[in-house]
Parts: sequence; C-alpha cells; structure tokens
Amino acid sequence: MTNAFLPELPALMIEDQVRAALIEDLGRAGDITSNATIGADRLAKAEMNSREAGIIAGLPLAEAAFRLINPTVRFEALVSDGARVEPGTTIARISGPARGILSAERAALNYLMHLSGIATYTARFADVIAHTRAKVTCTRKTIPGLRSVEKYAVRCGGGSSHRYGLDDAILIKDNHIAVAGGIAEALQAAKAFAGHLVKIEIEVDTLDQFAQVLEEGADVCLLDNMRPDMLRQAVAMNQAAVRRSITLEASGNVNLDTIRAIAETGVDFISTSKITMAAPTLDIGLDIAIG
Repeated sequence: MTNAFLPELPALMIEDQVRAALIEDLGRAGDITSNATIGADRLAKAEMNSREAGIIAGLPLAEAAFRLINPTVRFEALVSDGARVEPGTTIARISGPARGILSAERAALNYLMHLSGIATYTARFADVIAHTRAKVTCTRKTIPGLRSVEKYAVRCGGGSSHRYGLDDAILIKDNHIAVAGGIAEALQAAKAFAGHLVKIEIEVDTLDQFAQVLEEGADVCLLDNMRPDMLRQAVAMNQAAVRRSITLEASGNVNLDTIRAIAETGVDFISTSKITMAAPTLDIGLDIAIG
C-alpha cells in the first residue's frame, strides 16, 4: 500500500456489523449442530489459510466474530489488513472452546473472504494505473448494510473512497440538472446551500457542458462516459481555465482493459462500481485440529 496511514474501522462499528451477522446465523436456537455433537469443554485449534494470492482485508471483523461468540477464544492475526499474501499463507490462528470456533467460523470467513476479494480486485485496478497520477475510487454502489466495511476494503487494496452517503458531499447528476433547469442553475443553488466544508461535484457528458462548469466553478467534475480523446481535451481545458482548476473524475466503461487509457489522459480520479459490486471473493479456509 502507498497510504501513509492504514485505514482503521472503529471498534463500535465492527461490533455492530458482526453482532448482526451472528444473530442472523444463530437464529432462534443457536448452533444446534455444534451443541449436539461437541462437548462444552472440548478445545480446538484452527488456522485460517489463504488458498490463493491476494490482499487481506477484514481481520478485525473475523476476530470480533470469535470474540463475540465466546470471549475465551483466542484469535492471533499473523498478517495485517492490506498485506499481500500467496497461496498457502497462514493468516490467523485460533484456539479455545471448539463450539465457539465452529459457531463463529462462517461469519468470520464471510467477512474475510468478501472484503479480501474487494481489496484484491481493487489492487488489480490500482496496479494497472500506478504509473499515472490517477487514483481508482469506489462509489455508493455497495451491498446495503456493508458500505462502511466495503469502502474500508477498497482502501486496504490501495483505492480511495468516494462519498459515503447522500449527506457528506453534493453530487449533482444529470437528473438533478434537468430538474434544476441547467448546469448554472444547479451549481448556483448548490453553492447557496452548501456549508464551506461541503464539496460540490457535478456530472457532465459533453465538453460543452464541461465548459459551463469551468465558467461557473465547482470543486469536482465527473466526466461521464467520455472517450480518452475527450478526457484529454477536458484536462487541457481545465489546465487553461482562468478559474481555479477543478478536480477531474472519470467514470463509465471502466474495467481492467480500459482503465490504463483513461488514467493516461491526466484525470485525477477514476470511479468504478466494479471494485465493490463485481469483485470475486478471495478463497480462504479454516482448517481445524483437535486441541
């Protein structure tokens, strides 16, 4: 990772996430399989092993799953979130009451596999454009209830986060422009409404629209579905503008085959939902031995 500081999830946020997952899994009667087949005093040891190469994310949530099921279960992480691992890498060791280990196993692995998959896929995008100034960023297209941890995983993979919700930045989309009456009208209204710490971004899909944004002024402009040649023109227009230059974000038709050409146009950010919505899980297993 290139970040000076690793991302960190607040403990309360982790516990709320994991507690909900465990309650969903335990249902009305708890883990009846483990309770029926394993004595309460039986101890076990286990290892979490990565079965393919990737970037790890979600260890604090995995640890919380075991701890919330049984505080006497010991979870020892052998790597950190954001670490690149190879197939066969042992990423954590778990020991303690066998019932607790088995009851928490699926929730812990679900978080770890899903978030590591996002981090790994993000890193693939970030690696392709590492030679440019551009940074890959996620969007609000996340699984409901998992946005905070999915965006955390993106950052573990070397990406950046777009706004977290509708309340932390103003993003004027094409439908807002249509209802507001035009680009100038929408931007003027947004500036009158926003506090001095709230950034304003506006979406355009033509260079004529972008010229209007340069005239009116905004913090960020989202260049939607523009070809690389159009993006280069937008970058040149931005550099030549009399007003303070605008941060440029490219979006639309972004994949591993297209992101290099987009980044090489000189834009600042490239947003894509694929790193959260299309990332395959990273194959991680829990191998158990009797303690």
